[in-house]
Amino acid sequence: MDTFQALVLDKVDDQTTLEVKQLTTADLPEGEVTIRVAYSSVNYKDGIVAIHNQLVESYPLVPGIDLAGTVIDSTDKQFKTGDEVIVTSYQLGTGHFGGFSEIARVPADWVVPLPKGLSLKEAMILGTAGLTAALSVEKLEMNGLEPQKGPVLVAGATGGVGSISVNILAMKGYDVVASTGKSNEADYLTGLGAKQVIQRNEVQDTDQLPIREEKWAAAIDPVGGKTLQYILSTLQYGGSVATCGLTGGVEVSTTVVPFISRSINWLGIDSVQYPMDQRLKAWSRLGDDLKPTMLHEDMVREVSLAELPDVLANIVNGKVRGRTIVKL
Repeated sequence: MDTFQALVLDKVDDQTTLEVKQLTTADLPEGEVTIRVAYSSVNYKDGIVAIHNQLVESYPLVPGIDLAGTVIDSTDKQFKTGDEVIVTSYQLGTGHFGGFSEIARVPADWVVPLPKGLSLKEAMILGTAGLTAALSVEKLEMNGLEPQKGPVLVAGATGGVGSISVNILAMKGYDVVASTGKSNEADYLTGLGAKQVIQRNEVQDTDQLPIREEKWAAAIDPVGGKTLQYILSTLQYGGSVATCGLTGGVEVSTTVVPFISRSINWLGIDSVQYPMDQRLKAWSRLGDDLKPTMLHEDMVREVSLAELPDVLANIVNGKVRGRTIVKL
């Protein structure tokens, strides 16, 4: 019976613990595909699970909503020993043991073959953040966005979704305006391709005006809250915002005015239950025409299982830049 290490979140009475433990394959949940994990990645959602103990369906739990590795056993004919695969979202890391583990077992319906053009490491530099960024860009373009229509705002630009979105949009020829609360990260964001970097407080609604001067052809918003309120009031006629996160809060105060006077589109982005046929296409594009050009050290930090608790605390406190991957 294989033994392996995993980061385990547990709760006894009112006390929670988060520590690296040694498990055996008998501890793994049910599933058709067993994977030796090569890399996982750290997302804001992982911090919410591991530090704030939200979204946890049961204890004990191995967090980690992303993983990439090699199949070591499969009872499903779609996959065989030696296949390189990735798994993101569904209940991974919330209701089912996730990616912060040297070995994982998951339902076959959650597994995506590693796309051509990506290594296992690159797949986890992307992870759920990359998938979310790709879906956001794709949906904006489906709703008419083209480079000649004007600037595109990326809020929360130093985060995982934001960083990848900036790079993908710039690669596709868009004029990207990146907003951030980190005044010392302008060089990082221009290095990813942003034409302009502005401060977070410049795109926050502090006076609840329903409509303002038109500024953006589109926006990608992983923030929500007052930032989203501001974006809705400043989109150009026919513009769209892709909402894909809530780091700035879940409440949004707006009116129908910008929707009916400027014909704007508020687009919701879900990467958790996104249909597998469309998911496969999005991952294929991430290995091809939507593959970011900046999948290197400037965007990425690599950590071990032992370092994860501190990293998870930092990500919920907004102290993590770009992408953090976990080498298993």
